[in-house]
Amino acid sequence: MRFCFILEEKYVDKPMPMVVADQLKQWGHEIDVLLPYAAVTNLTKFSLMHYDAYVLKTVSDGPGLTILEAAEAVGIPTINNSRAIRLVRDKAVAVAYAQACGLPVPLTYFVGHPRALSKVSEDIYPVVVKPSNGTSLQDIHLVRTPEKMSEVIPTLDTQSYYLAMRYVENTGYDIKLYVTGQEVHAITKSSPLHGHVQEKEVPVSRAMLQLAQRVGRVFGLDLYGVDVLETPQGLMLVDINDFPSFYGVPRKVAAISEYILHSAYRSRRDNERHILRPPTYKQPTLRRQEKTLVPAELMLYSPSVKRAKMD
Repeated sequence: MRFCFILEEKYVDKPMPMVVADQLKQWGHEIDVLLPYAAVTNLTKFSLMHYDAYVLKTVSDGPGLTILEAAEAVGIPTINNSRAIRLVRDKAVAVAYAQACGLPVPLTYFVGHPRALSKVSEDIYPVVVKPSNGTSLQDIHLVRTPEKMSEVIPTLDTQSYYLAMRYVENTGYDIKLYVTGQEVHAITKSSPLHGHVQEKEVPVSRAMLQLAQRVGRVFGLDLYGVDVLETPQGLMLVDINDFPSFYGVPRKVAAISEYILHSAYRSRRDNERHILRPPTYKQPTLRRQEKTLVPAELMLYSPSVKRAKMD
């Protein structure tokens, strides 16, 4: 099979996703790497359909997303779905959509300019202030009083939009649920608002699995990370990332590679079944390539897990 990996400039020197491309190449598949910031891309259907699937690890509003959408427009599978990517890239949109779909998210306000943070109602303090475009952890602040907010506002970027999210008491560390296609891993992470903790993989609880499944189903993501907090009210969802770097996840390269292969094979099979039907464009729907999601520690024993062929 032949795959196109769209590589944004930010990730040229990063291991992900090229380690996945290298794994697929070792398994005998053809890989082309497209640098959207340094290339002209032929948008004819014949050229785009030269590949069995497109894979993108993007940046906010990066040019690679346009190419991904073009590939979807002619019916080629993509990892992740472009509509899903756009939903989670703007954190304000992601929070609103998650809340509307019944996912457990804290009360959140959108702020169009840092100075407007002074209007945050006193009764929702303490609040977490973070950029709406989901940039670095250094831009996240825990603000406990309106007086402290007046000190934080001058330090913020006036060109950015922000979220003011009600702070929820928790264990003092984050849990990242990493979904590498069909399996989910849970890894403890240091919180940007609290002290350092040892990063380690922990068993995936039933509640963690159910939340990861719901996020994947609601947003239509295949490869993603979900930041959750353990609170007295249960798990609380505080962030979603499409195609993260999966730091600390064992076997991540093989799992992601297998999932991409499985998606491409399934698409080829479906196309062969409907080869006589005229092609039509449909807006990409919010759905995962594969519904199965299994805790990582049970992958070897689950009869529902589908293995992709390696050639």
